[in-house]
Amino acid sequence: MGNKLTTKQVNKLNTKKGLLALLSKDPLNIERGLRYVDYQKKLKKLQVELIRLQKWAINNNERIIVVFQGRDAAGKGGAIRRLTERINPRHMRIVALSKPTEDEKTQWYFQRYVEQFPKAGEIVFFDRSWYNRAVLEPVNGFCTQKEYDVFMNQVNDFERMILESGIHLVKIYMSISKKEQAKRFAEIKSNPLKQWKMTKLDERAQDLWDQYTEYKNIMFQKTNTENSPWKIIRANRKTEARVNVINHVLKSIPYDRDIEV
Repeated sequence: MGNKLTTKQVNKLNTKKGLLALLSKDPLNIERGLRYVDYQKKLKKLQVELIRLQKWAINNNERIIVVFQGRDAAGKGGAIRRLTERINPRHMRIVALSKPTEDEKTQWYFQRYVEQFPKAGEIVFFDRSWYNRAVLEPVNGFCTQKEYDVFMNQVNDFERMILESGIHLVKIYMSISKKEQAKRFAEIKSNPLKQWKMTKLDERAQDLWDQYTEYKNIMFQKTNTENSPWKIIRANRKTEARVNVINHVLKSIPYDRDIEV
């Protein structure tokens, strides 16, 4: 960017959000500050639409599931936070299941996810989902080949039943480069407020990159169906990814865009 700023750019930076964006990181970067102000403006408009979407769902007893999968450190949690931070918490849930209990291991694989499905008027966001068995579990040896094969044989029918029951299902995969993942892992390790995010699985993610890629490609090939497609979000730049995620959710649900909020 040249040294000369337009009046419009100066006005953008001469706001609370603009100054915060400009001064929050070293070194001072005017272009980054302007991008962040534009991002905040877009985000606010999109979050108004999310409120409208939720109100439509509540008024019409609609049920919505948004599934998030993706590389470790791809920004799934950050995207979910921007989706949910302005909507009514009484009519939405974020589901991030831990590893299955001994009892759950004896159940039908999908059962513990079904138990988290939305009631009328509710939106449920899955921070990782049943698709762990398509990629994460086989790569890390958490399931047998037979269990993997059974899952891959059942998942499309499972999702067909979800859709036929009247539930709206949105599937999002957040993708980052290997270099960007390494950079984010380094940032997490060096930040005391984020170190809890780093798991033993994350520690192995770079070494297992190619294996994840192989299973991810098979997952897309077999489960990216016409009725239940995947949306791949390129997430190397977090702010753009969050905007694209919200836009996709809004485009995927046929809500009343004229409803008052």
